Amino acid sequence: MKNILLFTLTLLIFSCNGNAQKNQKSAYKVSKTDAEWKQQLTPQEYQVLRKSGTEPAFSSPLNKNYEKGTYVCKACNTPLFKSIHKFDSGTGWPSFDQEIKGNVAYSKDSHAFYGTEEHCATCGGHLGHVFNDGPKNTTGKRHCINGVALKFIPDTK
Repeated sequence: MKNILLFTLTLLIFSCNGNAQKNQKSAYKVSKTDAEWKQQLTPQEYQVLRKSGTEPAFSSPLNKNYEKGTYVCKACNTPLFKSIHKFDSGTGWPSFDQEIKGNVAYSKDSHAFYGTEEHCATCGGHLGHVFNDGPKNTTGKRHCINGVALKFIPDTK
């Protein structure tokens, strides 16, 4: 009886681990190992995009960039925000009043103070947070984004 119980318990444990790993792999279109992300990204990019870190306020050159173009995910090049939706929030991070629909995913942050966490919908990279204190004349949203998580692609017109 002990052997049957032990065998059943072992089987259950290994089958749960296998399914969890499969689900995690298929969560995003772009999926890489931790080692692959570390090889591709700088240490600061890795800390923000893969470990949900935050860059220091006013440290990103993209904070004061007002050229026309598109901001894409630094990890996978998914278009995330258009420059026409960028505004100066005074917070020290690039801010946008709306995202490119379908390319940004949301999750509840474990710290309610930080609002709703934003991720790239393609690779799962942490971008920043969205708050309800943005421009009232547009969406009322403030997407507060780590500049190190973005790459700017200027319009070619």
